[in-house]
Amino acid sequence: MSNPTGPTPPPLPPGIGPGSPQEVPPLPGTFPVDPATLPKPIRDEVLAPDPAAIDTSSEELKDGQNHCPKCGATDIRQRPGTDKLVCLYCRHEWHGQGVEEAFGLGEGLDDLQGTVVASGAKDIADDATHLMTFKCTGCGAEVTVNTENAMTARCHWCRHQFGVNEQVANGAVPDAVLPFRIKKDDAVQRIRQFVDKRRLFALKEFKEQFTPENVVGVYLPYMIVDGRCSAAVAGEGEIKTREYTRGTGNNKKTYYDADVYQVRRQVDFTVDDLHLESNRARGQLDTSVNTNNIINTILPFDTKNAVKWNASYLAGFTSEKRDSDVEQLRPRLEDQLLSIARHQVEASTQRYDRGVRWEEESLDVYGTRWVAMYLPVWLYSYQQPGTGMLHYIAVNGRTGETMGSIPIQQWKLLMAAITAGTFIEAIVLAILGAQA
Repeated sequence: MSNPTGPTPPPLPPGIGPGSPQEVPPLPGTFPVDPATLPKPIRDEVLAPDPAAIDTSSEELKDGQNHCPKCGATDIRQRPGTDKLVCLYCRHEWHGQGVEEAFGLGEGLDDLQGTVVASGAKDIADDATHLMTFKCTGCGAEVTVNTENAMTARCHWCRHQFGVNEQVANGAVPDAVLPFRIKKDDAVQRIRQFVDKRRLFALKEFKEQFTPENVVGVYLPYMIVDGRCSAAVAGEGEIKTREYTRGTGNNKKTYYDADVYQVRRQVDFTVDDLHLESNRARGQLDTSVNTNNIINTILPFDTKNAVKWNASYLAGFTSEKRDSDVEQLRPRLEDQLLSIARHQVEASTQRYDRGVRWEEESLDVYGTRWVAMYLPVWLYSYQQPGTGMLHYIAVNGRTGETMGSIPIQQWKLLMAAITAGTFIEAIVLAILGAQA
């Protein structure tokens, strides 16, 4: 008799199928596949140790109150132009603890192994709350801070000052902060000078609406990365052996003969305090809609002088929150490490006077250390009418380095180019006439 449902399937091998041991989740800490059977990149990732952590949290500030060590008041601010904190009640001043000294972050570059992540740089939890609530020790009232737009608040009953110093999983609290050193008046003057030098070609609406006093002091989130690496590059280098010209008149053409060599280089190196933007919006360098790349032109910052996180440094300033984790930033880190490696081997390729074209690159990262840090920037922004283009002028809050973008009137720029070209052409003709 035929089977109306079709042929009977062959029996499954032992141990496979519903209810078999393969359907049971592996025990915690076990891996159901022999790593030796996996491709090397996957095997290395599976066998890599979990990231080690550096605890940078401040036990003394977890209640949200930063007390003056002399009188106990909580109305604390940064003293403008310095890295010091000042009590607004008794005027006592003190310096925040250096983060490198506190946690040994300036040491051990040659011994880095695996991934070391400071507690303020841990992965952001998707469900983390933005609201932080503190109980005031002065009057018992509850004070809430929304970390989406503020890091400090004042008790509306007794006027105690609170700051978010506890490291929460929403990315709002870094490990360290580099305080502003450049004052607002200085930043305004630098921005004014920058625009004055370019005012001739600036858009009329921009000149009419330009108000540098509206500059904002903002702390931008960065990952500061140390690393120990090895890189290898390979390609072709050329050494010129002869240069000659063929043809006559306008048909002349210059030719080069060169010996071609296979070039390979390998370099071991460490990096100290590499800066990576950790806010996706700020790291989006779309030059058709914004000039975020301006921020990179005012680097570097003296991150060696950063202090242990204390929300009191943010009083009077705004801040942006980190929204990128270590693994999301790793591809950008590797790109920068390869750029450093290419620069490292340049000195050894000078004999190839026709240059070297690198065709192969490889990178081994033996160890990295990640620290979340707020860096200070004075920022002036302008949205160009019609196009919606966002122009920024930025001042490094430590060094005063200034760079920016201003909207220009294209016709003025074109006229200047034509005029300059005509002037240069007239000079050339005069020289040729004098030589005739």
